[in-house]
Amino acid sequence: MVEEILIYSIPFLIFGITILILIKWFLNNDNKRRKQEMVLENRKIIIPLRLQAYERMALFLERISPDSILVRYNVSALNSRQLQNELLSAIRMEFEHNMTQQVYISQEVWEKVKNARSKITQIINKSADSIDPNSPAMNLSRSIIERMMDLDKSPITDALECLKKEMNNLV
Repeated sequence: MVEEILIYSIPFLIFGITILILIKWFLNNDNKRRKQEMVLENRKIIIPLRLQAYERMALFLERISPDSILVRYNVSALNSRQLQNELLSAIRMEFEHNMTQQVYISQEVWEKVKNARSKITQIINKSADSIDPNSPAMNLSRSIIERMMDLDKSPITDALECLKKEMNNLV
């Protein structure tokens, strides 16, 4: 009697175990496929946002570069102190406007961007300290440009190169 039960139940047991293994395999494959689809869907959303962040950071860096920022101000109507305040205010506003983009770029690029902003601010302040605050703004402009030319590599160029390298790795 026990032998007959075993003879009939063993094939059903093997069949049941096989079915369970197949179901588990199917569910695992289905989960993997869904995860891959979700990753692809997220990339469709995130990559354009990251590219936009790179563009905005590149624009920010270009806008705070001394040769660009000095062109946007009427230096003939200001003295050196006023120009210094205007330049620092413009850099601060540009930075605050683009600060949220840091969530889409790497920490390395963000540090390079912050470093470039800091170095440009230092150059403006050191240039302003080296001349009379009431002198014409053109003197400050000249001093800023001369200090930039004395650098081996512009902090703006350094940050842009890092940004472009990361962007190329993304695409």
